[in-house]
Amino acid sequence: MNNEKIPLQVWILTLAAFAIGTAEFVIAGILPQVANALSITEGQAGYLISAYALAIVFGGPILTIYLAKFNKKRVLTGLMVLFILGNLLSAFAPDYNILFASRVITGLVQGPFYGIGAVVATNLVSERMAGRAVGQMFAGLTLANVLGVPGGTWIGLQFGWHTTFITVAALGLIAMLFILAVIKTDGHGEAKDIKTQLQAFKNPMLLASLAITVFAWSGFMTLYGYIAPIAMHITGFGEHAVTWILVIVGIGLIIGNTLGGRSSDSNLQKASLYWAIAMIISLVLVGLALDNKILFVAAAFLFGIASFANVPAMQLRVMNHGGEGQELAATANISAFNLANAFGGFLGGMVLDSHFGAGMIPYAAIAVPVIGLLFIYSTNKRELRQQPTNH
Repeated sequence: MNNEKIPLQVWILTLAAFAIGTAEFVIAGILPQVANALSITEGQAGYLISAYALAIVFGGPILTIYLAKFNKKRVLTGLMVLFILGNLLSAFAPDYNILFASRVITGLVQGPFYGIGAVVATNLVSERMAGRAVGQMFAGLTLANVLGVPGGTWIGLQFGWHTTFITVAALGLIAMLFILAVIKTDGHGEAKDIKTQLQAFKNPMLLASLAITVFAWSGFMTLYGYIAPIAMHITGFGEHAVTWILVIVGIGLIIGNTLGGRSSDSNLQKASLYWAIAMIISLVLVGLALDNKILFVAAAFLFGIASFANVPAMQLRVMNHGGEGQELAATANISAFNLANAFGGFLGGMVLDSHFGAGMIPYAAIAVPVIGLLFIYSTNKRELRQQPTNH
């Protein structure tokens, strides 16, 4: 009987992950307001998603390699300080360029915080609880979509979008104070040396797994990042309706995350193929349902389930092929997700500002995940060939 509980320190990391996740995704809810306030197009406002995501892609692994040798408590505290400053800069940004720069600064925090935080979380529990500890920390990211983004959107509508960023900074401050108070400075396992970690990337299966994440995931942010303009301009919802639409999609994300975890545990190859197909179908359904409010919300909910059900399979596959470099592989996969997010942000913004308009976005979102499907299919075949026959 396993009576071991998740320790308080892991919950603190969950809170920090919640703040960081909210900072990344909240722009989706306040996009029309930011565009209005700064006199830019909604597509340009969407590029703020890409700026944040690209900071994670390139900053994450480099910072993780560099920071891995320092005291973990100090590193996590320092990252939260940078996070607070970045969000305050966003809140008081006088123009688009400074807001853009502030998003890059804030984005630099996410990769190393999740990478190093995951190591700290696993070291706080016994080996058989490691998966649950990391899952618990990442639950902060899922919760950010269910509570943080709609909450931030609501705050933005009531008190202005500047207040949204101030609130996120305040969350970061609370998390930082808890990290200082609760997380111990010693007893963290040492990261493997950089050379050993980089060796893992010689494995073609690891590279194929990262490619699956980039291609198959890119449809998510293409739609999710622009859900506010689509709901308002095409389906005809008022701006206050965006908050609860985001809540409904967020509930879908939690359900998807759970279903994806279970199905990946029972059959990783099948789960990754079927969920990738389900996500593409859900994007088509959203596209077909744009003219009907009830059907649109239902399709968006299904999109939430189908898209996040892909996440555990993608993460698990990368960890399976990560070998000695699991930390760096896990951080690289966060980069892969965000490369997809950055691309989705650009693609959605371009379509939104083009003559096609917001109604074309769900269809445009399908293009790249179809390539992802081909990668999944060929990788599955290779994995099955490599498995011993007496399985």
